[in-house]
Amino acid sequence: MKIGLLPLYIDIYDISSPHVRPRMKAFYEKIASDFEARGVAVEQAEDFCRLKPEFEKAVASFEAAKVDAIVTLHMAYSPSLEAIDTLAGTKLPIIVLDTTETLTFTNEQSPGEIMYNHGIHGVMDLCSMLKRYGKPYAIAAGHYEQSDVIDEACGLVRAAVAAQAVSGAHVGLIGGAFESMGDFAVEPKELQERFGITVEEFAPEALTQYAVKVSDAEIDAEYKLDRERFAFPEEIDVDAYKRSVAVGLGLRKCVEEKGLNAFSVNFRTVREMPFMECCKAMERGIGYAGEGDGLTSAFVGALLQGYPETNFVEIFCPDWENDMLFLSHMGEMNYRIADTKPTVAHKGGFVDTYAAYARMKGGKGVFVNVSRDRDDYKLVLSPCQMLPFEKDNFEGSMRGWLKPGNGKTTAEFLKAISVHGATHHSAFVYGATLEELEYFGALLLMKTVVI
Repeated sequence: MKIGLLPLYIDIYDISSPHVRPRMKAFYEKIASDFEARGVAVEQAEDFCRLKPEFEKAVASFEAAKVDAIVTLHMAYSPSLEAIDTLAGTKLPIIVLDTTETLTFTNEQSPGEIMYNHGIHGVMDLCSMLKRYGKPYAIAAGHYEQSDVIDEACGLVRAAVAAQAVSGAHVGLIGGAFESMGDFAVEPKELQERFGITVEEFAPEALTQYAVKVSDAEIDAEYKLDRERFAFPEEIDVDAYKRSVAVGLGLRKCVEEKGLNAFSVNFRTVREMPFMECCKAMERGIGYAGEGDGLTSAFVGALLQGYPETNFVEIFCPDWENDMLFLSHMGEMNYRIADTKPTVAHKGGFVDTYAAYARMKGGKGVFVNVSRDRDDYKLVLSPCQMLPFEKDNFEGSMRGWLKPGNGKTTAEFLKAISVHGATHHSAFVYGATLEELEYFGALLLMKTVVI
């Protein structure tokens, strides 16, 4: 991730109080180093921005550097009309960092500290104008050392990265969509017009066609890696397993050659379902959703860019008594969030292939659903917790147990998501906060509902 750290200032202080500059510059450098310590690259402005041309120059330099977001830092009060046209006009997301250098400002504080700590009313001026101009923004407030404000700002940058990844996404649909599933069915043209998502359809035979391009050496190398990372039963049909590996590697070649950011495979039409590669793809940051769902797979792929522990999920069974929900799917899960060593088993029934099953780890995050409403697309969010378990009885399944947040019972949660038209395909984003994903929705100009 990379940010442009924009220092806002006012020209009259350079006339009346030029001596304050060195200390303010040191504070600006400290904030930059705090971001860098968290793994965020920082593009600095050439100097403090006071007048409109200076803001224009700084923002242009951030755009040229391809930063993921602009983080504003008020060094002092800065009149908003010098900055607003430039900030409202850029396509870069805006995150307002509302912090000051001095922690305590009691009746015993030195009056000289006012000059170094009064930027907050500049924040109010700017945010009021951003709201008036209709420019989406997010704000993180607190003392830079004695709160988690820098971490909060980093989380908002992750949300901005994810939101920007939606536009330009290239989604592959292999084998079409599950016939008669309507909730995620949207026209590719509409996805292109609304979000800039390109959908490319592949015949079911595409996997086989790509699989024949896979060499025996590539298959053996992947099989060796699987042997190291998966738990295998005492006996397997090695030839059949390697056929599954070949189909998975064929899918990988397709993703790489076509430059796909996300994909979906319809298990009803393909000859062999590449479950393990679907899992490995999410692990590498490629979006996925089942049954030919281009909408959800595109958003899973975008969320993965900011949140690598994003997982495609489907609510399977309610636990009415303990207020939990059993999450599962046929054989797909982001292996990054596996709490158990994936266990290899043959998958029969609807398909004939091998898969490697695991349990989702415990942790807090946000349940995310994207649906097509009557007028536009809707984002349904709910802060939830994936529950940890030391054991379970579902070793032959992808599985996880979700605890609804905000004090909701299972009944209340299920009622609410369906009242708002949530589809049956969703994502769970580990480590994300509600505020971050509300910002994600705002950047995409989506109606957002919190449950």
